[in-house]
Amino acid sequence: MQRLHARYPFLEAARESVASQTVDLATVVEQDQAVVDRAHERVVAALEAGDTGEPHRDTRTELLSYPVARVLVSLVNERILVRKYARAEAEDAFERFTSDFEETVELKSASNDGLSLETLLSEFDLENAVREVSDGYRIDVGTYLPLAADCWGDEWRLVNRALADGEVPIDERELHVLVQEAVRERVEDGLPFDVPDPIAQALTEDVEDIREVLANLELTREIDTVVPDLFPPCMKALLDSIQKGEHLAHHSRFAITAFLTSIGMSTDEIVELYRVNSSFGEEMTRYQTDHIRGDSSPTEYSAPSCATMQSYGDCVNKDDLCERIAHPMAYYENRLDDEDEDDLEDWREATEGEGKGESEA
Repeated sequence: MQRLHARYPFLEAARESVASQTVDLATVVEQDQAVVDRAHERVVAALEAGDTGEPHRDTRTELLSYPVARVLVSLVNERILVRKYARAEAEDAFERFTSDFEETVELKSASNDGLSLETLLSEFDLENAVREVSDGYRIDVGTYLPLAADCWGDEWRLVNRALADGEVPIDERELHVLVQEAVRERVEDGLPFDVPDPIAQALTEDVEDIREVLANLELTREIDTVVPDLFPPCMKALLDSIQKGEHLAHHSRFAITAFLTSIGMSTDEIVELYRVNSSFGEEMTRYQTDHIRGDSSPTEYSAPSCATMQSYGDCVNKDDLCERIAHPMAYYENRLDDEDEDDLEDWREATEGEGKGESEA
């Protein structure tokens, strides 16, 4: 079993590697606790942090934890878990393959841990649909549309692309994002599936624990308290940029909007918040917010993880708490828990009070 397969367990070669070892999953879940523990960690981390946790040092354990994690996701059988797990695997894959692509040819030749863009495109049958040109890449429109369908932001809409000769122009980072979507689709494909009783029985405790984590997550999604002073530094900075009327990149708008919906702000409240911004457009802001919330899309989006915020350059002004958490929502929940509930003043109530006072005056 190669370390490359452990780093990219969704590869067809990784699946074949497991099959060639005639691995019996029933035996693994009954006798190899390290694999089960790592699989459990993959799923819980996907829920709590938006990634799959720290890779295990043992290649075999890391690789086998992937099919066992898929078994756990199938046994829990909750759509939200399927989505979050697939996105977490794709997020980690994105970080790894973009790092691999930056490595020099010399370093790649010295290790079998890296993955080339050509290999990854071939993995998803994209090598004939994507071609490199002088200013980036061009991708067949028929391939582009399904991969870009779940990408957030106006720039992904076909109407905003210079479509020519059945091809859509994209830059290097956009190509990487589309490959990430291909990974997510593959991970999500077939989930959940039927699990044989012996395997299900051996994983009963792990499944119950994941259900409890999911239940707690559902409770945290009921947060309906907006206290900007307690926001994580990254979200404070983005909110400050909005209020100053500064232009935000699409990924930044997505991050702060997803965060605000997660803490209970309504679409109307978020639209009103953006109104002072120079790039404000009410119809588009409302559409984007409803899309993130899941009102006009099949997916309810959560705020990006700290790792994603960092990759986009939105992770700023880190403090001590940032060093101990992996997600902006976890930061905010920690700050709320540390405060006396009686001392918390919801920003929306304060704003309403100011408005009422002005109207009475």
